[in-house]
Amino acid sequence: MVLHFNSHPRLSSSPSRGDIHPKTQLSVSRLVHGPIRAALRRFPQTSSTLAPLPLISFAFLLSLMVPLQNGRAQEVDADKTAPRNLKQLSLEQLGNLEVTTVSKEPEEIQRTAAAIYVLTHEDIRRSGATSIPEVLRLVPGVEVAQIDSSTWAVGIRGFGNSFSKSVLVLIDGRNVYTPLFAGVDWKLQNVMIEDVERIEVIRGPGGTIWGTNAVNGVINIITKNSKDTQGTLVSVGGGNVDQGTGEFRQGGKFGRNINYRVYGMAFGRGPQFHSDHDNFDDWQLGKGGFRMDWDNRGSDSFTVQGDLYKGGVGQRENLAFYSPPASINLDGTEHVSGGNILGRWSRKLGEASDFQLQAYYDRTYRLGPQLGETRNTFDIDFLHQWKVLPRQDIIWGLGARWSPSDFIQTVATVDFLPHHQSDNIYSAFAQDEIAIVRDKLSATIGSKFEHNIYTGWETQPTARLLWTPSPHQTVWAAVTRAVRSPSRLDEDLQLTGFLTTSPLPVFLRVAGNPRFVSETLLGYEAGYRTLVTSRLYVDLSLFRNKYNDLTSFGSPTLSFESSPPPLRLVVTIPWANEVKGNTEGFEIAPNWKAASWLELKASYSYLNLDLASKSGNLGTGMANTDEGSSPRHELVIQPSFNLPKRFELDPTYRYVSALPAQAVKSYSTMDVRVGWRFAEQMELSVVGNNLFQPQRAEFGGDPGGLLGIKRSVYARIIWTSDGK
Repeated sequence: MVLHFNSHPRLSSSPSRGDIHPKTQLSVSRLVHGPIRAALRRFPQTSSTLAPLPLISFAFLLSLMVPLQNGRAQEVDADKTAPRNLKQLSLEQLGNLEVTTVSKEPEEIQRTAAAIYVLTHEDIRRSGATSIPEVLRLVPGVEVAQIDSSTWAVGIRGFGNSFSKSVLVLIDGRNVYTPLFAGVDWKLQNVMIEDVERIEVIRGPGGTIWGTNAVNGVINIITKNSKDTQGTLVSVGGGNVDQGTGEFRQGGKFGRNINYRVYGMAFGRGPQFHSDHDNFDDWQLGKGGFRMDWDNRGSDSFTVQGDLYKGGVGQRENLAFYSPPASINLDGTEHVSGGNILGRWSRKLGEASDFQLQAYYDRTYRLGPQLGETRNTFDIDFLHQWKVLPRQDIIWGLGARWSPSDFIQTVATVDFLPHHQSDNIYSAFAQDEIAIVRDKLSATIGSKFEHNIYTGWETQPTARLLWTPSPHQTVWAAVTRAVRSPSRLDEDLQLTGFLTTSPLPVFLRVAGNPRFVSETLLGYEAGYRTLVTSRLYVDLSLFRNKYNDLTSFGSPTLSFESSPPPLRLVVTIPWANEVKGNTEGFEIAPNWKAASWLELKASYSYLNLDLASKSGNLGTGMANTDEGSSPRHELVIQPSFNLPKRFELDPTYRYVSALPAQAVKSYSTMDVRVGWRFAEQMELSVVGNNLFQPQRAEFGGDPGGLLGIKRSVYARIIWTSDGK
């Protein structure tokens, strides 16, 4: 038996009757529907070619240089902003920037054997973005597609979807994935953009350090130490989509060694473009929190921070009912709230030894028209760096997480069994960096050992080689195994959709599989970084990944049910591990500081997916969907102009190739930010997004088909005071 399902325009609010419709909609909550919708939709795969760069637009931008004197910006005005710009780091200094995501210990970018990309606070500020997914569009190899006003499909090196299930996301070391579907609910991961110090993105497996679900990459959002946020900040803004935003932050200190900040933020975002004018996807959220840092300027440092949030997210769900048999599209609001508190203690034990102990508690609550969940997460993590021999640097650690949850059933056709379950994870890891030739050649070997409640022990080893032939060149290679462990979605889901009443009611059920195993990756990577001149930096990464046991569907079974009446036929399709295959590609990211008034960043990413069903059953459809849901080509060109009179101009051109499985065509677009620091404490910025089209689709929606992401304009004014 082969069943085909596809998107369907909005159904009537009355019960559906009659014959099976070839495009019957099967939906579940925004947290759950993604793979189901993707797997049951099929589109022919098409090729796409790289769109030409819109030279006319850039010619217009370059014409703005006319006011510059003798081809140079007025240095006096540019220098006045220098204290604000940590931004004015040279390319060599940026290469020496310390990152922590690769090994959990600070190390220079130039000395990392991984494909890491860092968005500094200045990059984030000048992007004009109002959310983390929008900022991530600037990172090579990261695929970001907006589904509606509050939902994004984010992937790294393929497999982009609304779950981001193979990408691990951290905020100040706090893991924000949910065991409900082993992914990230991006609409809840809002941070105050002004407080973000940097975002470190690893493209490629990071399971050796961070554990399961760090399969295709790691995104680490790091906020500023409170000593760097002294004084007052007030920000207000608004536009046609971001209809109203407000932020407040107050920083201060107790004595000489204790710094703190408190903040509050709120926003309201309007709906995107709906051809049926049913504007369901409005989004409001309020959030507040604090951070306190103590440093005795010796061996110890402490951090305590916490957040609280509450809001409402508009969504549309397709609900099925047993009695009477019906299928209804319902617009409603998902109510969300939660909070977290984190503590971190770091201690230096000597010149080459230190440890860190971190613990946090996180609570989330959600309740929408189709489901709800309450979850409490307790996590503790210990890390120790130890130089046992002159040429060996050992890092080891232990971790434990306990995450009890309660599922709230709101409709009989969507269920997770049992309703109460605790997700428990215990882990240990060790990594040894060996200096084969001091300051020239080093090797790193290590592994993560992690136990979860679904598949027991998982092992994720890595071997990496780093060669620095000169201070400004780095060559690296790595081979790593990573896993994506099952979630409640894979084992416990019972999702039932209504098909027809003729000759008797027929329902389709997608069911969890208790024998579902972990998805695995074996990744091969290599890269080259070089500071060609003091003004030109190039970063190149290549990869080939082998996947096995990817999510698919098993063989359908038929059964009859009569409770509640009437009698009905149920077609049950279980999850299965039926897809395997390869991905390969590369990313190149040059950075050219052409002059004191002009910096040009660019990136190009190429991705090829070759997936297939292992047994030729329904896995074929899922393989085609995965292949056609990530762009083969992505191009970003981002010049930044420092103009006279403290003006800034930041255009960003983006090209994204087609997504055949989502019925999304290739597109080019441009975002432009104009900033003006018209007083020492005041900054005005105006941002235009998606300027080439009134609206366009970026990823498939469910239910109701494609939704258009609007052209938008947003203005913001910020007042800051250093408190002195």
